[in-house]
Amino acid sequence: MRRDVFQAIADPTRREIIGMLAYQKLNLNAVADHFSISRPAISKHIKMLTECGLVVIEQQGRERYCTASLGQLGEVSDWIEQYRQFWNTRLDNLDKYLAKTQKQKKHAKRKSD
Repeated sequence: MRRDVFQAIADPTRREIIGMLAYQKLNLNAVADHFSISRPAISKHIKMLTECGLVVIEQQGRERYCTASLGQLGEVSDWIEQYRQFWNTRLDNLDKYLAKTQKQKKHAKRKSD
């Protein structure tokens, strides 16, 4: 089953795993050692991350090493970008409104003095 990348990043443990693997390749035991949850639970998280394409597992001898494959996060970035543009436009409009209001207040104050 192909899972959605948004499902993968919804869980804080999986986000932390991605963060760790973004900087170094680790075997499954090394990943599990960073958490206080069971190894089977970590394996389930790793499985979901691999199904989403965010983690790649390579067999090296008897060990299985995990590496991050962050290309799929582009989908998340694209989704977020639409909201960044929305809020930038809204905040720019608010800034213009506040500047106009301040100018009107200063003008009104000068007239009353």
